[in-house]
Amino acid sequence: MKRILYLSFVSLQLALFTACGLSDIDNYEGPNATISGGLYDVETGELIQQDVIRGSQIEYIELGFKNPQTQYIVVKNEGTYRNNLMFANRYTIQPVRGNFVPVEKQEIEVSGSTVKDFKVQPYIRIKNAVIKQIGDKVVATFKVQQTVENPVKRIGLFAHQEINVGEPLNIVNKQEDINVKVDENQTYQLEIDLVANNSKLVKGKSYYFRVGALIDASEAKYNYASTIQLTVL
Repeated sequence: MKRILYLSFVSLQLALFTACGLSDIDNYEGPNATISGGLYDVETGELIQQDVIRGSQIEYIELGFKNPQTQYIVVKNEGTYRNNLMFANRYTIQPVRGNFVPVEKQEIEVSGSTVKDFKVQPYIRIKNAVIKQIGDKVVATFKVQQTVENPVKRIGLFAHQEINVGEPLNIVNKQEDINVKVDENQTYQLEIDLVANNSKLVKGKSYYFRVGALIDASEAKYNYASTIQLTVL
């Protein structure tokens, strides 16, 4: 009987302790701010197209804590980002591991609906991109303008059912290593053979296509033109 009473007492104490702990946690206020913005080409003012898989991220650290945690926001396909679960406070913020020349972190105040855009220098600009079906091939033509001295490592044409198509997300691709400093007046051409890929690119169905180029630099990602949707004929 004493054993039962003792166990009941211990169980009651644990229940009270747990309830108090949960009460303390529940008393914390939830996120009360948002942040959004985009990565813009410092020269053209256009959003810089991205990969959403292994692409650019926004790194941010909330200030005022002894051991603050580094957190990240994924940049969307078209070059914008958003986080609706922020706490009003001061932060350091920095775009990282992207397809642009690295930039320094900045300190900002986040409260309410905060907009923070970044003007950055893309490694490469894809110019005059045209993608169309010609006979049994999807043909892409485009020009490449590099903004740094590093050589352009590779160019590519990518296809997928999703608009987020790119180097990490494609069902068919055509890539060529070029490893040169490009002439921005030169027109490049890449082709995807529809007959050879008829099990993946099915006639009558629509797919997204995108061309891009990769600079030879540490942690660099592909720079892209906008996606183009085609129905395979």
